[in-house]
Amino acid sequence: MSTLDNIEVDITVELGATTMPIHHLLRMGRGAVIELDATEHDPLRIYANNTLVAKGEVNVEEGHLRVFVTDKVFKIG
Repeated sequence: MSTLDNIEVDITVELGATTMPIHHLLRMGRGAVIELDATEHDPLRIYANNTLVAKGEVNVEEGHLRVFVTDKVFKIG
């Protein structure tokens, strides 16, 4: 198992996405709200090294933000 300890994997959890002009982004201040293409009921997308590997949901419990994996995504080919 010590060989696996040295493998780096970047994990990204995507709540949703949007496209906006850079000048809108630059004008945003603290507390600004960015509207995403997903609702709170849509599954999160979980990526490992920019590859979709799972879908999940977010949960807040005792002040901790948690991501639960609900579906694994298998890509063959």
